Amino acid sequence: QVQLVESGGGLVQAGGSLRLSCAASGRTFSSNAMGWFRQAPGKEREFVAAISRTGDTIYADSVKGRFTISRDSAKNTGHLQMNSLQPEDTAAYFCAARNGFLAVTTSSRYEYWGQGTQVTVSS
Repeated sequence: QVQLVESGGGLVQAGGSLRLSCAASGRTFSSNAMGWFRQAPGKEREFVAAISRTGDTIYADSVKGRFTISRDSAKNTGHLQMNSLQPEDTAAYFCAARNGFLAVTTSSRYEYWGQGTQVTVSS
């Protein structure tokens, strides 16, 4: 059974940093794209960042320059480094993986999802 488990969420002050991790089990995703999405209360889930099999990355405009997505294929793990956090970044953050190798922004193209980790940024 494939599982994605996020960790690293928490409460941080505006301007602070957090590093989210996503540990995959049940199959290897070294040849597949991974992504991060977030969902704030009362809002739809939105794309944050994605990384392809070859390390190409794409970001939402709202996080470009502040967030960095990476992967450790040997450990079957993904990461999201979040710097200069702002209150509007407060949301549940979800790790996702897909059978394809290209990084994409559409959530429906990701077949595997974690249960999410909460990030709260205080002003």
